[in-house]
Amino acid sequence: MPSLSHPLLITTLMLVASNLFMTFAWYGHLKNFATSPWYVAALVSWGIALFEYLIQVPANRIGYTALDLGQLKILQEVVTLSVFVPFAVLYMGQPLKLDYLYAALCLIGAAYFIFRA
Repeated sequence: MPSLSHPLLITTLMLVASNLFMTFAWYGHLKNFATSPWYVAALVSWGIALFEYLIQVPANRIGYTALDLGQLKILQEVVTLSVFVPFAVLYMGQPLKLDYLYAALCLIGAAYFIFRA
């Protein structure tokens, strides 16, 4: 079991945090700024995205000490879907669709192939 100082665990937790900011930056304006001009939504999104990058860049640097580039990318995709689905359902009020399960199964396959020895 990885310790709390293991690069994979640290990277994963940091990517979850950065993805929360990223998801709000990319999609939160659809709910919160729906009636605002697009440029207001863009400026707010850029402000939120700054925090995403402040976490994501060091996460990738830490992750690259333990993972190769392909593994780092697939980890990012798994984290992205893991953050996006609850956001879409709980925050945006979207229905939980079976397609999310199918996407997750595809990512499990991708993770298997990229992380196998």
